[in-house]
Amino acid sequence: MELEHSYASLKEQGLGLVAVSYDSVEVLKSFADRKQITFPMLSDPGSKIIKSYGILNETVDKSTPFYGVPYPGTYVLDAKGTIVSKYFEDDYKERETVSSILVSQFGMQAAGARVTKESKQLTVSLSAGTELIATGEHVALVLDIALKPKMHVYAPGVEHYLPISWEMADSEAAKAEAVAWPKSKVLRLEAIGESVPVYTDQLRLVRDVVFAPDAKLKTMANAQGEITLHGTLKYQACDDRMCYIPVSVPLDWTFHYQPLDRQRFQK
Repeated sequence: MELEHSYASLKEQGLGLVAVSYDSVEVLKSFADRKQITFPMLSDPGSKIIKSYGILNETVDKSTPFYGVPYPGTYVLDAKGTIVSKYFEDDYKERETVSSILVSQFGMQAAGARVTKESKQLTVSLSAGTELIATGEHVALVLDIALKPKMHVYAPGVEHYLPISWEMADSEAAKAEAVAWPKSKVLRLEAIGESVPVYTDQLRLVRDVVFAPDAKLKTMANAQGEITLHGTLKYQACDDRMCYIPVSVPLDWTFHYQPLDRQRFQK
């Protein structure tokens, strides 16, 4: 369902999408009809292709109908069919979402709704790779920050000053991964006679969150099926004359939870 939700964005970028599964053609068609899937889904009888790629999940009991599933992953191919990147997780219950790949690898705007907050020193826009989430999915959270003219904030690693930080509140619904900090620049501050790492103009911060097992998400979702994650952006902005009082900006992302589809194909 997340793939279908991202399909239009993929096509807008000139990208294609194909899913490969050990399921039969009949099973795939049943699922596609019920869930209105429009991208191609290919059947891999006997998991021949899955085995040739070395991604067969050998931990599955061979006596069960689930034997033949791969470790879930995504390959990104160029126009010549050459694999340029791949996304796999050690835990088969987790998977990278295509929407997050579009954000992190292709620098696209996140598909989720954007919320903008403004202070005297900067504007920050919050978004997420997708608004539809399910168990084990990795979803990119994005902060697009635009600093006002002549403003700068200190980068992580600065000494003796307060660096910009992005904190996430503890949540049983999702685990936050590390922030992907962009490269900072060294600015010479004549007023204090020091050279320090800073960010100016615009910067984008991205971090993944990994959603909990399905049983936990069910208990965390409200009556509308929504789950909200909370965070805080902290910074102290300065211009060429002075530093301002430290600021904490509350951050909230709301997602729509999708329970796993457990309906099996009936002949």
